[in-house]
Amino acid sequence: MRIGLVTGEYPPAQGGVGAFTHRIAVALAELGHQVHVLTTEGGIDLLDQAEPDVAVHRVVRNWGWGCWRQVLRVAQGEKLEILNVQYQAAAYGMHPAINMVPRRQQPPYTAVTFHDLRVPYLFPKAGRLRWWIVRALALRSNGVIVTNQEDHSKLENTIPSKRLSLIPIGSNILPLVSEGYDRDAERSSWGVGEDEILLGHFGFLNESKGGEELMRVLALLLARGIPAHLLMIGGRVGTSDPTNRLYAEQVDALINELGIGERVHWTGYTNPEQVTEGLLATDVCVLPYRDGVSFRRGTLHACLVHGRAIVTTHPATPLPEVHDGWNMLLAEPHNPEDLAQAVLRVISEPELRARMESGAVALAASFSWERIARQTAAFFGRLGDQGR
Repeated sequence: MRIGLVTGEYPPAQGGVGAFTHRIAVALAELGHQVHVLTTEGGIDLLDQAEPDVAVHRVVRNWGWGCWRQVLRVAQGEKLEILNVQYQAAAYGMHPAINMVPRRQQPPYTAVTFHDLRVPYLFPKAGRLRWWIVRALALRSNGVIVTNQEDHSKLENTIPSKRLSLIPIGSNILPLVSEGYDRDAERSSWGVGEDEILLGHFGFLNESKGGEELMRVLALLLARGIPAHLLMIGGRVGTSDPTNRLYAEQVDALINELGIGERVHWTGYTNPEQVTEGLLATDVCVLPYRDGVSFRRGTLHACLVHGRAIVTTHPATPLPEVHDGWNMLLAEPHNPEDLAQAVLRVISEPELRARMESGAVALAASFSWERIARQTAAFFGRLGDQGR
């Protein structure tokens, strides 16, 4: 199958949607499909040459009105059978033009993968019109993929079942330990002593991820005499979403207010091997999502695949795969005290921690890239069959 993946961000740009697109592109190519990535101009990287089975077309000047002409020009030239839009509003500058997917009764058929259902910016006080424009993208596409149960529930009464599929994401970071890795040395490099506790957090600062709660958890542990540190792994704000930068400033102000600056360490944006080394150095990963834990979170998948003991928040929608105390430990959202109590349980109960680490690895096995790619390709094939 000749597949085109449309994305507003792609490595070396920092962002979860771009990292996902790279992973799914490689996985689809390994299954024998011809994969083309259509993305923003500039940013040419050695990655383009490192993955010879994936053709990267950096051709879209911007994602305003007219972007579809540039996308379709490549699609027609490469005789693509399917165009798969990787949708997250921030990746397209919050502009609604990408939502105006052309209605097609012949190849290339169009499918959209919703990484979330966040609405684009239209104009002040646009209100319900913003949701209408997201809904229009779903209705105009030949097929719709959602990555989590919450979004599936929101669309299942709008999109016919034969055009809707729930396919999860996986970890954008795979465990790759460099030769000679020394966990104690990694911890020492961040000033963490042998008898001290290292909390970990992976991913950009974003209001929905509860960065302020995270800092308050650290402060509560220190106030109780727990010698804790926090390692913030990865870039601070990413490339696409400008609201992340504003939120990072709020978090910085809180760190200063709490007086915990010497206990918070930042790796900055770094390579996958160093992300792995940082994650493996931690004692417990704290992911205080304000909207509840969800499998749409690549940061969660990274912690799972690295076998970390994870403290996170109760899901907004029940997730049968999540077993409290077995593959993660759950606390109330927006509640630093509850999160701190959960962290204390993990660090004081070795058997609980070991069980959670094993449970995380077992759960991660359900989200392999080969499995995700096979499900995705099968869905694209069904769309083509419907069009014939």
